[in-house]
Amino acid sequence: MSSHNSHLTLIAIGALILFVATLLGAYGTHGIQGSVDEKTWNTYQVAVEYQFYHGLGLIVVGMLAERFPKSKWISTSGWILFFGIVVFSGSIYVVTLAGMTEAGAMAPIGGLSIMGGWLALAYGILRER
Repeated sequence: MSSHNSHLTLIAIGALILFVATLLGAYGTHGIQGSVDEKTWNTYQVAVEYQFYHGLGLIVVGMLAERFPKSKWISTSGWILFFGIVVFSGSIYVVTLAGMTEAGAMAPIGGLSIMGGWLALAYGILRER
């Protein structure tokens, strides 16, 4: 995939992540709030919020990947973030919506991946100085 397509793909994925966060946020508020305990509801809200924040971040990473097309670190950071968002928020959604509590063990892997994605971005930007 050329760097041009890669940055556009990251931006599009970021937009889709924001769409899904909006959808699941609305569904949570109108469909599950009140039918789950407070701890589960609070955890679900964290998943939606993190998905929003990091989805916006993924769009920024895509824009930076366009600005610095030779940096493999910057574009790679986007893919690491994408993986982390899906695993972190996704595992919480599976626990909340499907009751598969064992999926919750995946959330820390997603969280570490998100952190790794941000570190990879920082490293990539610092290399471009």
